Amino acid sequence: QVQLVESGGGLVQAGGSLRLSCAASGRTFSNYAMGWFRQAPGKEREFVAGINWNARTNYADSVKGRFTISRDNNKNTVYLQMNSLKPEDTAVYYCAAKEGRWSTPPSSIEYDYWGQGTQVTVSS
Repeated sequence: QVQLVESGGGLVQAGGSLRLSCAASGRTFSNYAMGWFRQAPGKEREFVAGINWNARTNYADSVKGRFTISRDNNKNTVYLQMNSLKPEDTAVYYCAAKEGRWSTPPSSIEYDYWGQGTQVTVSS
């Protein structure tokens, strides 16, 4: 069992930056691939970024070049640095952990553990 707690959300103007953190506890963090997802009101949850245990990353096309995912296995934490934010980035952002540490698929059903989410609001 893995517990995930997100932090760092908030209100920011378009063009601004935020850094989300997700602290994991309960099992060996490096055994898990990690992902960030988001869900806007009235929309399905969508993949944002993923990082495997060895720091290989992948991104949704909508955030490439603006967002960066990283992890610190010593601190059991995964980060999402979000730059050049747009109003369409407004959503609840969720951290997720996947058993099987090599791949980071974009499908939410592939992930085993989820955090409670943190709200990100980008004003125009």
